[in-house]
Formats: sequence, C-alpha cells, structure tokens
Amino acid sequence: MKTVNNIFSQIAELKNLYTAFKKAAKGKQWKPYVDYFKVNLEKELIQLQHDLQLKIYQPGQYHNFYVSEPKRRLISAAPFRDRVVHPA
Repeated sequence: MKTVNNIFSQIAELKNLYTAFKKAAKGKQWKPYVDYFKVNLEKELIQLQHDLQLKIYQPGQYHNFYVSEPKRRLISAAPFRDRVVHPA
C-alpha cells in the first residue's frame, strides 16, 4: 500500500508536473494565462514542486462567470496553476 508521502513525492516529480502541464494546456495553447505559464514554465513547475513537497500548496481563487448556452448557468474555473495540479 502506498503511503501519503510516497504519493506526494510521485505527484511532485518534475516529469509528472510537466506531463500534467501538457494535459492542462491541451486546447488552450493560445490563452494568455497558458502563455504566461509556458514562458515561465521551469520556474512555475519548480515552485509547484516545492509547494507540493512541503505540503504548503494552496488552491487559488476560482474565476466565476456565466454562460448562456444552452441555458444560463454559473461556471467556476480554477486558476491555470491549479489546473496543472489536478491531473498530477
């Protein structure tokens, strides 16, 4: 059985975080927040790794907006940094 520390170390591996970044960016390559993350990719992934390893990672504030297709509903979108952590 895997321990929590072992799971965190696997999640925080740079190779895993890079793979998670590619999944999170798929279909969103031209979004400004993806471009910013990509330009600072090494710094961002190392910071995420650091935060996860020390168990100090905190999710960011969600962005809320409405869409009207097919009916009006509220969407809450996680910050891109969190979208990288989700698949990791």
